[in-house]
Amino acid sequence: MKTLLRIDTSSRTQGSHSRKLADYLEAKWKVLYPSGKVIYRDLVTSVIPHIHNTTIEGFYTPKECMSEETLQSTALSDELIKELSDADEILISSPLYNLNIPSNLKAYIDHVVRINHTFGIREDGSYYGLLRNKNAYLALVKGGTYTGTPMEAYDFQEPYLKAILHHIGIVVKNTFSLEGTSETNILQNNIINIHKQIETIFKN
Repeated sequence: MKTLLRIDTSSRTQGSHSRKLADYLEAKWKVLYPSGKVIYRDLVTSVIPHIHNTTIEGFYTPKECMSEETLQSTALSDELIKELSDADEILISSPLYNLNIPSNLKAYIDHVVRINHTFGIREDGSYYGLLRNKNAYLALVKGGTYTGTPMEAYDFQEPYLKAILHHIGIVVKNTFSLEGTSETNILQNNIINIHKQIETIFKN
C-alpha cells in the first residue's frame, strides 16, 4: 500500500489555488492507487515553529548525550522526519510569496533537513541524502506569469524546493506550476492546461 504525505502551505485555507491544485492531484493519485493512504500536514492549521538555538544544539548532539531540554526541542523534528520516512511519495503545495516559498514551509524544512537523519556528509565534505526511494510532486502557484519572461530569473520557489529535496534524497518526480492566478484573462485556460498535465501523469 502506497502512502502519500501531503503538505499544504498557503495562508488561505479557503479559495487557495495551490490547495485546489493539490486537491486535483490527490484525487488523481487516489484513482491510480485506490488502496493508498494519504497523510495530511497543513502548515497553517498546525503551525511549525522556527527552530531555535536548543533545537540546533540537539541536531549536533548524540542522542545518549542529550538533556531533557534538548530531547524536547528536537521532538517535533523527530516526528516530522518519521512522517517523511514513512511516506512513499510526497505532495507539496506552495504559493509563491515574495519570489520564494512561504515562511511556514521554510520552517518545516529547517526541522527536517537534519544531519545524520535526512542527510550525511562524506569525508571529502560532499553531502548525500538519506531519504531514499521517495518521489515528490510539487503543486506550485504564482500570481503572475514567470516562465519565458524576465521574471523567470526571480522565481526561487521551484529551484529551491528541487535543490533542498534532492539534498535529503527525495526525487522531484513532477512539477505542476500554475501561473497567472491574478490574471483573470488567462487563468481558466491555465487551470485547464495544468489539469491536463496531471491527468497525463496519472493515467491508469
